[in-house]
Amino acid sequence: MDVDLDVPTAGYAGRLEVLEGPTGRRVRSEAERTRIAAESLMPGVQVAAVARKHGATRWQVYDWRRRLRQGQLALPESMAPMFAQLMVDDSSVPQRRMRPSKSTPAKVEIV
Repeated sequence: MDVDLDVPTAGYAGRLEVLEGPTGRRVRSEAERTRIAAESLMPGVQVAAVARKHGATRWQVYDWRRRLRQGQLALPESMAPMFAQLMVDDSSVPQRRMRPSKSTPAKVEIV
């Protein structure tokens, strides 16, 4: 079986151009993957928008989120969830004795 590629086999091969630069494949640090995954978990944020913003695919972001939930990626201290201290102010409530009643609902005001 003979194959004819319609090009000369001996001699000049043509012009070869070498392009340098990024290959399209990015290597991200664990901190960067964690930051992107945490950003995608914020309320009202779309995963596709976060992925597009950071030049990643949705599937990468979903994978990083899964790893974050499973504890394979750890949030840095600066991004760890913070809780506000609860302070009870009794000064504005008049002091009176009331019998506990099932019909009186508890009232909590968060400022």
